Amino acid sequence: MALPDMHKAEPIPAEAETAIAELLQSGDLFRYTAAENAPVSLLEVEFAQMMGSKYALAVSSCSAALFLSLLALDLPKDARVLIPGFTFAAVPSAVIHAGHSPVLCEVGEDYRVDLEDFAAKLGTVDAALISHMRGHTSDMDAIMALCRAANLPVIEDAAHSLGTLWHGRKIGTIGDIGCFSFQSYKMINAGEGGILITDDPDLVARAIIMSGAYEHNWKKHAALQESFAKWQNQLPLYNMRMSNLSAAILRPQLPHLPRRVAAGLRNHDHMAARLSASPWIEVPSPLPGETRAPDSIQFNLVNLPEATIRAFAAAADAAGVKVQVFGQSSDNARAFWNWQFIENLPELPRTRAMLMRACDVRLPVQLSLAEIDAVADVILQVLAEIAEAKAA
Repeated sequence: MALPDMHKAEPIPAEAETAIAELLQSGDLFRYTAAENAPVSLLEVEFAQMMGSKYALAVSSCSAALFLSLLALDLPKDARVLIPGFTFAAVPSAVIHAGHSPVLCEVGEDYRVDLEDFAAKLGTVDAALISHMRGHTSDMDAIMALCRAANLPVIEDAAHSLGTLWHGRKIGTIGDIGCFSFQSYKMINAGEGGILITDDPDLVARAIIMSGAYEHNWKKHAALQESFAKWQNQLPLYNMRMSNLSAAILRPQLPHLPRRVAAGLRNHDHMAARLSASPWIEVPSPLPGETRAPDSIQFNLVNLPEATIRAFAAAADAAGVKVQVFGQSSDNARAFWNWQFIENLPELPRTRAMLMRACDVRLPVQLSLAEIDAVADVILQVLAEIAEAKAA
């Protein structure tokens, strides 16, 4: 079987075509032009209902959602924000853009927060921003207990985790604020875009105004109106709004989320079973109580030197399967040592060791099991050839 396009997203549902055509005819692309029922406003209501949250704010990206969340918390000037050492560069960037300092904690071989290091650093920070990186959920019961005991707010970076459950609770609803991405490689796709959710009317009011709800445009949001008045003209505007066109593309995809989550989990678990047969591959298991919603798979290469790992990635790429080894390139935005914009960048030996052998392969949810098998065949064959040749 021919290898599938591993970077192709699922087509936008046909239901979006009518909404987009009507929107283009109206020219009404700005979210605040309509008096009511603008596509962005409807998306916010529908997304909040889907997640079981009181409020949602749709913005230009998940990075914007993280940035606005940090500002909405009204942290002290130069606050220290604890983040995992394994995340995307946009996360420490959002902390810095908000005027704060990122504090990095170790991440284990299962890609999750090292709770011992997290707890040790908790007394030195003002907030925690938990990235569920590549959809891997850290122990949120332990994290929330630690943060609540320390009276620290928690932001969830759930960019990769729309549809993931933690003991039956939706990821993104456990902390004070949850942030999601609508970039093309995510479960819901607008090319770009993000959304934040919260049950706190004051937090969402601050975020809405700073997102660009100038004058009295905040009246077009569903949040409690009394939360807005005290912030009118008191906060700077960053103009990180979502357009109606993006919302028109997104709204018809929301009903497809359960199907996509089920397909993604099926594909992931099928691939994980295939890859786990290799003596050189370990696929971390989910934590008890974690129900994943993956659109990619991560695995660790074991008992192989770095040169062999690099050779495997290159050979897989040549064979038609892109395998990203997070730590094996000079510019990977997920390798913490490349975040040179952080002053006094710390060393995280456990996280570094994991990233030097942690592999990442996209698994678009529309792939069939036969296509998953074709990809697995290439990975397993190439790895066996490279590993055995190096050992000879």
